Amino acid sequence: MRNQFDKQLDKLHEELKEMGELVESSIENAVNALIKRDTDIADHSGELEVKIDEKEKEIESLCLKLILHQQPVASDLRQISAALKMITDMERIGDQAEDISELVKIISSAPYVKEPEHIIQMAKATINMVKESVEAFVKKDINLALEVCAHDDTVDMLFVTVKNELIELIHNDVKSGEQAIDLLMVAKYLERIGDHAVNVAEWVVFSITGEKP
Repeated sequence: MRNQFDKQLDKLHEELKEMGELVESSIENAVNALIKRDTDIADHSGELEVKIDEKEKEIESLCLKLILHQQPVASDLRQISAALKMITDMERIGDQAEDISELVKIISSAPYVKEPEHIIQMAKATINMVKESVEAFVKKDINLALEVCAHDDTVDMLFVTVKNELIELIHNDVKSGEQAIDLLMVAKYLERIGDHAVNVAEWVVFSITGEKP
């Protein structure tokens, strides 16, 4: 019975890794569309979002089967409960990546009033946070999970930098205001993605210790 449970738990880990990879691709796709000002790339986000939603349902179903049929002990139950919470945050990350793509469709018709250098840095940081938070769960690595939480400060500081740059831009050129606000929204979505990645990492800590930071 335990061997069967361990196999299904391994499957849960694999499914979570796959969902994490889809979420990473969704962020990368949105930012690539932003860099290239390419609406065709932005359109691809919808397909990725569908796959993320499907993967969430698959993992949810697997978690429920593990709870109902395998009678997990407390430590196993924490892992399964954490996984259910994690996929909710990852699904929301997918939603926000799609929101970025929708904004790209609006702002890509004109040259950018400001090159999105720091926005791109934010995206790279959040992708890394998502990747490491899922890796921390699979490896039961509490230190890696806590590192993800610490990286959120970097994302927050970059958001402040982007906000200040765009405020100054609007102050100097009111005509650039509409696009600047859209770019600020892109940065805000990335900041939220960072927050969701922190949530995932905190659920990892819970799955190991039974306590959520």
